[in-house]
Amino acid sequence: MNVFRTTLLMAALTVLLVLAGNAMAGPTGMKTAFIFALVMNFGSYWFSDKIVLAMYKAKEVTRAEAPDLYGMVEQLTRKAELPMPRVYIIENSAANAFATGRNPSHAAVAVTTGILQILDRNELMGVLGHELSHVKHRDILIGTMAATLAGAITMLASMAKWAMIFGGGRRGGDDRDGGSGIAAIAMMILAPIAAMLIQMAISRSREYAADRGGAEFSGNPRYLAGALAKLEQGAKQIPMQASPATAHMFIVNPLRGVGIATLFSTHPPIEERIRRLEAMRG
Repeated sequence: MNVFRTTLLMAALTVLLVLAGNAMAGPTGMKTAFIFALVMNFGSYWFSDKIVLAMYKAKEVTRAEAPDLYGMVEQLTRKAELPMPRVYIIENSAANAFATGRNPSHAAVAVTTGILQILDRNELMGVLGHELSHVKHRDILIGTMAATLAGAITMLASMAKWAMIFGGGRRGGDDRDGGSGIAAIAMMILAPIAAMLIQMAISRSREYAADRGGAEFSGNPRYLAGALAKLEQGAKQIPMQASPATAHMFIVNPLRGVGIATLFSTHPPIEERIRRLEAMRG
């Protein structure tokens, strides 16, 4: 179901790009924006592991340096039929974790010292299983594709805005041109918001899928459910200083949002995630 939903959302982003491109900048403008967004996002995708690990000062550990953590990742990768990823620890009292890497052969799993302190072994297995599920299902690639389409739409809106400021958007004075101008303005305002909402919905869908995968790899949905409850409380007590550009990578959202801001959250509500995991026990 999550795969089907992700496919529909990606299709919606593609349709939105085509409609917005034709309304705001025409086929040429749409192609230009898409190519620029493609280059930027796939550049970051190719080097995502190095960039984000350096950003959070993650230190790679060996079996000798962190035998328990390394052994758990190794056990889970065998069950998930994945290559062994690199294992990192981040010196940070906030409890969180993420996975990165452009494919399963170039993957890395990182955990904070805070998460190692508050979770027991079973709960940590659930968290690591969640992150390895992201790796197995290539969620970083899916996220990059969504970011490329959403970025192209946002870039189109910016191009259209500057074209209107400098008069490039005026193509004539008849009623049809006036109508198309109004449509372009509407697209300029609404399309980037719609693109962001769809992109966030894709991210939330992949989180649900990773929760299910984490429960399967660790062997018990209660492990991850218990971990999420602790991590939610931990995030309230010790929030993590994280970049909005990387917030979607963490198992729990390090950025807090209330009210309408939750519409733009990259993560589904913890309560709903726990409810779905509890339902798996049946």
